[in-house]
Amino acid sequence: MALSLVHSTLFSKTSQLLLHTKIGFSHFSSSIPFSTSALPSNPKTWRRPVISVLELGGVKIARDDVVRDDPTNNVPDTIFSKLGLQLHRREQHPLGILKNTIYEYFDTNYSNKFDKFDELCPIVSVKQNFDDVLVPADHVSRSYNDTYYVDSQTVLRCHTSAHQAELLKKGHTHFLVTGDVYRRDSIDSTHYPVFHQMEGNALRVWQHIYLVLWKCAGLIHIFLSPIHRFELEIYFKEKWLEVLGCGVTEQEILKRNGKLNNVAWAFGLGLERLAMVLFDIPDIRLFWSDDERFTSQFSKGQLGTKFKPFSRYPPCYKDMSFWISESFTENNLCEVVRGIAGDLVEEVSLIDNFTNKKGMTSHCYRISYRSMERSLTDEEINDLQMSVREQVESKLNVVLR
Repeated sequence: MALSLVHSTLFSKTSQLLLHTKIGFSHFSSSIPFSTSALPSNPKTWRRPVISVLELGGVKIARDDVVRDDPTNNVPDTIFSKLGLQLHRREQHPLGILKNTIYEYFDTNYSNKFDKFDELCPIVSVKQNFDDVLVPADHVSRSYNDTYYVDSQTVLRCHTSAHQAELLKKGHTHFLVTGDVYRRDSIDSTHYPVFHQMEGNALRVWQHIYLVLWKCAGLIHIFLSPIHRFELEIYFKEKWLEVLGCGVTEQEILKRNGKLNNVAWAFGLGLERLAMVLFDIPDIRLFWSDDERFTSQFSKGQLGTKFKPFSRYPPCYKDMSFWISESFTENNLCEVVRGIAGDLVEEVSLIDNFTNKKGMTSHCYRISYRSMERSLTDEEINDLQMSVREQVESKLNVVLR
């Protein structure tokens, strides 16, 4: 069903897209793009954030609930500023338009069978985010390099699957969860540390699962019994973009949540990447723009309106070389750059590296600065680059060259 949804949505609006489907043979774990809601049971390791209603259906969360003087906290102000904005709940925003279109698809084809959740709190426990969806204890996604930690037991959710277990326990058998998710990531036109996901879950008795998987596969004619996962990629702007994964939920997740006689399928998709294709939006940063030249181009219920670029400003490139240490990671570099330049940084890319006879490794990164809304002055760029160099050397334990 997930692929048939994308098929009907994409091909009715963008007939010239090329689709590329990858099939995996490992069990599907809902730890990819899916979620969880309620609070953990141990009050000593959890504190409910202060939440109040904000304009545009957003949520306001106090800074002290997220950015803390805690050695395990790695949430910067640039990320805190995105909390509660809830772009997916704005009916005239591309993400809100896409979300509502998908909701309408499910309501039309499945008679309001799916419960919908789109305002669950993005601050969740480590248990919710990882343990409940069977992420191994040594998995790289648990590291401080990949995940934003509020404290050692609390994170900004990496996927909407953080709410899956609780919803199953509450008796929901068919549900859609949409929300903002947070990951420390690289900087380029298709990656951003905050993005939006939607996941769908449906429980079935054992004998129905192969029929459901057949619907998930859409027009793909294959023998399904050994297959447990599908991924959908779209060729856009000369890149393959992964936009959707679907398949069979791990049986252990169902067992832990009292669903002993069921199997379940699930799908998860990234709203931004699908919206980039449908609305022809070239840069993921634009989704966060308040510029009327962007926001005024979209209307409620109008899926696939083609974005008309309003920025012709050229990029400015600055290179930076340094000797790295064993603890250096590119995600940490991107966090430093983003913390200083915010959305003025368009891309950070490794353009050269080598190791000398002493075993020291040098990296050279090219930083591209460009505003989507205005021209940047040389003085402004030079000041940003100077701050970046100072912070990279002091925070990342590297030696500038």
